[in-house]
Amino acid sequence: FTLKDLESVPFGVALPIREAIYKCREQPSSDWPEEVCLLIGRQDLTKQAHKMTLAKSKASVGSGFSLVPPSSTEVDEEEDGMSDIIHEVTGLIWSQDLRVQEVRRLLQSSRPVRVSVVQLPEVSDHEYIEEKENKLLQLCQRTMALPVGRGLFTLFSYHPVPTEPLPVPKLNLTGRAPPRNTMVDLNSGNIDVPPNMTNWPSFHNGVAAGLKITPASQVDSAWIAYNKPKSPELANEYAGFLMALGLNGHLTKLATLNIHDYLTKGHEMTSIGLLLGVSSAKLGTMDMSITRLLSIHIPALLPPTSTELDVPHNVQVAAVIGIGLVYQGTGHRHNAEVLLSEIGRPPGPEMEYCTDRESYSLAAGLALGMVCLGHGSNLIGMTDLNVPEQLYQYMVGGHRRAQAGANRERHKSPSYQIKEGDTINVDVTCPGATLALAMIYLKTNNRSIADWLKPPDTWFLLDFIKPEFLLLRTLARCIIMWDEILPNTDWVKSNIPQIMRGNFDPSEDINMDTMAQAQDYITAGACMALGLRFAGSANSDAFDCLYEFARTFMKMMSFAGTATVGAMGYYNLQTCLSMILLAMSMVMAGTGNLKVLQLCRFFHKRTGGEMNYGFHMAHHMALGLLFLGGGRYTLSSSNSAIAALLCALYPHFPAHSTDNRYHLQALRHLAVLAAEPRLLVPVDVDSLKPCYALLEVTYK
Repeated sequence: FTLKDLESVPFGVALPIREAIYKCREQPSSDWPEEVCLLIGRQDLTKQAHKMTLAKSKASVGSGFSLVPPSSTEVDEEEDGMSDIIHEVTGLIWSQDLRVQEVRRLLQSSRPVRVSVVQLPEVSDHEYIEEKENKLLQLCQRTMALPVGRGLFTLFSYHPVPTEPLPVPKLNLTGRAPPRNTMVDLNSGNIDVPPNMTNWPSFHNGVAAGLKITPASQVDSAWIAYNKPKSPELANEYAGFLMALGLNGHLTKLATLNIHDYLTKGHEMTSIGLLLGVSSAKLGTMDMSITRLLSIHIPALLPPTSTELDVPHNVQVAAVIGIGLVYQGTGHRHNAEVLLSEIGRPPGPEMEYCTDRESYSLAAGLALGMVCLGHGSNLIGMTDLNVPEQLYQYMVGGHRRAQAGANRERHKSPSYQIKEGDTINVDVTCPGATLALAMIYLKTNNRSIADWLKPPDTWFLLDFIKPEFLLLRTLARCIIMWDEILPNTDWVKSNIPQIMRGNFDPSEDINMDTMAQAQDYITAGACMALGLRFAGSANSDAFDCLYEFARTFMKMMSFAGTATVGAMGYYNLQTCLSMILLAMSMVMAGTGNLKVLQLCRFFHKRTGGEMNYGFHMAHHMALGLLFLGGGRYTLSSSNSAIAALLCALYPHFPAHSTDNRYHLQALRHLAVLAAEPRLLVPVDVDSLKPCYALLEVTYK
């Protein structure tokens, strides 16, 4: 009995049958056979049962719009590493404009940059060449920071072919000078180029290429080894590629033999990428074999009598963060104890642990926070460690406590270079301790701990705290008091202490610089917390509030030459502005909001002056988060996601491309661990192409 037969039935009989079919069409059952579905006109159900895949066609969506980018040469398309993004889905999300092309233009680092310097009549040819090369060096600071953002933009967009190596776009640091398009190169010997300048940028470039691989694709141990480059110059890129494979979960397939092989080579970058990658892939599993792998690189986790291994400092930092990732949220007592004492690790006698101590202490703090993530005061079996009190002491300073347990032997003799006496060096330990408190008490609304983090309320005490630490304390306090965060300007301003808001007593000696800096950094910290609280929600109130602060800071920047801001300093304003921009991108992650895109583009064009590598990295990360995964992904605000974002968006960005003093650059990519897919694509059942459809969404 088909619809054809129904037409030959008298109308009176057919009507109730048709009515029944109509009712069934609205609410079909999932287990009806194919003929029934055909009868009620729901062929799409049978196709869904057979799991249809999207038609792999190159045709662009929406024939009404001519949004196909001008077809450039094939070579050109392949190189920038973003050719997989322009597919049917982004064309449907942003069908009215070319914003995806614009992002692609801003984030490409494979073509020479344009170096336009006008030759003045009094400048000799030789000086002119030097001028051009100096200008190129400034532009390269930006080019080298692009891959971090590009990794986020092209996140999980590519299925690799098992028989071919992964295409990695080149990092092009040359330039072209108009009008004759002559080459400008940094290797000509006319100007001093910092040594090892491209090590970290090529690592980031490798990560960006590796993050394109979707977690669902078929990757095996042989293919990972097959990608290993022949030339030693590309070793850093491969190190980044390994880290990326860990972040998208493929590194678990790499055979232990290969891992051992890579680590014995002793190449610093490969070890960093591998340790962070393996730990991200085993997030929160307490995997024993990985723990052993990490412990070899952390002197504090080895027995006190073991042979001293010479592990490079950055590898130690990566291993410590690795412990945090593998034991995330487990509240593992032994690791928490070791990490707690490592935050305040004293410098050793033979110059060991003397350089870049800040990044190690920060890593220990972040790792401790991850191990006890969100446990608050119910840290089972750790009451004797006095974790919060010890962290508070690291934060405000005081006498160093005697080292307990196995490590007492190790720190017997003090350093001969660094004289710290028996007090804690707060400049080293404060950031790690502050963020550890924030992560342990995350979302617990524990007021007593939050009050420890209040900015001091007398001018005298304010002078003793670095403005940057005020930013961290405000951020920490706000995310502990999670439920009190409100998306309006009054809430942000309520974080500024009372003494800065009232009328000033003229008799007091107030340093206006201190006040301005403190206010701005506290505001930036509160904005950052607002960004984390509403991450990935596209909450319009939160966005408007942050946008207003960004506008205020921009106005202050435009007066940067005048006396009022001379006090604040360009660097401080730019730091605060970068943090607010990142907060906006967190709220609007994956939405491609035009206002934020305009701000990112404005900062992209700013080169030279005090615009250093780190600021460019912050702005392009913001751009990457805004178009996370080509608009298919956004950020989660679960505890584990917030921990990852705190590691990735730590508010101190590197001053130049070799700078790892305060924060290891590789950790910037951990933001990927906070990404979650949030996209519904209706597919036309006949043509198997994505299309527009009206949906009704019901929230629970």
